[in-house]
Amino acid sequence: MEQPSSIAEHGAQVKVTFTTTEEDIQLPESKRQLLVPADIRRYGLSRILNSETMLDTGAAIPFDFLVNGSFLRTSLEDYLQGNGLSLETNLTLQYVRSLIPPTFEASFEHDDWVSAVDVLSATSAAGRWSADRFQHGQDRILSGSYDGLLRIWNASGQVIATSPSSGHGGHSASIKAARFLSSSQVASAGMDRTVKVWKYTESDHFTGELKPTLELYGHTGSIDSLEVDGASKRILTASADGSVGFWTTSKASAPEVDASLLPGASSTKRRKISSSVTAAQRGPLAMLVVHNAPATAAVFDPKDRTVAYSVSQDHTVRTLDLTTGLVVSTLTTSHPLLSLCAIPRASAPLLAAGTSARHVTLIDPRASATTTSVMTLRGHTNKVVSLAASPDNDYSLVSGAHDGTCMIWDLRSVRPATKDEGLGSVSEPAYIIERESRQGKKKAVAGDGCKVFSVVWDKLGIFSGGEDKKIQINKGRDVVA
Repeated sequence: MEQPSSIAEHGAQVKVTFTTTEEDIQLPESKRQLLVPADIRRYGLSRILNSETMLDTGAAIPFDFLVNGSFLRTSLEDYLQGNGLSLETNLTLQYVRSLIPPTFEASFEHDDWVSAVDVLSATSAAGRWSADRFQHGQDRILSGSYDGLLRIWNASGQVIATSPSSGHGGHSASIKAARFLSSSQVASAGMDRTVKVWKYTESDHFTGELKPTLELYGHTGSIDSLEVDGASKRILTASADGSVGFWTTSKASAPEVDASLLPGASSTKRRKISSSVTAAQRGPLAMLVVHNAPATAAVFDPKDRTVAYSVSQDHTVRTLDLTTGLVVSTLTTSHPLLSLCAIPRASAPLLAAGTSARHVTLIDPRASATTTSVMTLRGHTNKVVSLAASPDNDYSLVSGAHDGTCMIWDLRSVRPATKDEGLGSVSEPAYIIERESRQGKKKAVAGDGCKVFSVVWDKLGIFSGGEDKKIQINKGRDVVA
């Protein structure tokens, strides 16, 4: 057993064994067991690992330490005492790269609630789909609002482009979802039951234009979720009518529209909307009526774009074959599901679903899975309506909820559920992002006045929009050391 010369401790000591699952920071077998001061904490342990006699990392790597699946947040001595263990115990410490606290960077003011956010950057999906057409350094932020307008912002908080009003080809009701398809194309949907595809152009770095080029009709209820795949020019939507829509942005290959769903086809005045702009009108490649209650979210499989997953207030997660339009499998959970994201994994994605019961449930969608719920993420105090996976790894994600917070989760930290929590494993948030607009004010009951409606995680940052009429940006770079 080694003992670094930097540890000159005359008090109590604890024997520890360092382990890790990360191949690039493995210790030699001879250096894995040490005697360390009993009162040492995370920072001291991290310094030991970074020392010349251990990993000799050069540039220091901040580490966290897992003990029996939970992060060490006290001294070793306090941990042992708190768990009824003696100082003679040999503690196994699994070291992992730390999650760094996300700091507030900026917020952009809107005229109404911000219901949707997305990012165009060199590292975002839309940036990659744009290939050489994306100009490095021209990062853009997309927002959709309850006022029915899209806005595109630069990184300095200046609005470069605003979508036209309903009379000029824009949405006739609140926007609920919006995504970049590429650096020159945007898709949006909302309470007017319409998906709109926009051409985006910039005349200079401060002036742009959003022009509607395609309108997609097929849903009979509000469209509350929209997912895109720019590479295949495909769109997924989830609607309050219980269906999942599958669409193409190609006018040539899109089916003809059902005329009965077009504005003006009904005698209802609310649907009779005239526009001075004529965009092509098309129908869906498929309209999958798969849920018995409002469908709240649908996402593509990260590796196989012919497979999709959807969730609903009917408590179910459905795996969909987009080639045949069939439901491959149905998993039933205990609560209405309101949001969804897929976390890429080696064999199959892990699905994170936000619930009305104020938690996030992690689901293995494979038919061979022995249990529906893999883990439960607990910490929110109101329903979880938006989720985004980390752009850096397969073990962290961010959630946005009506309690007015975004929470960052580290799936490496797991503990057994208590009796009151039921069976299975539980994780608690690594960090909580409060709304900057509430700083200095009394905490709102259940998030009133500051509900978060949408969150996206890019290497540029964590972007969230909500009831406070703001896009909030928190530092996302190096959230994982």
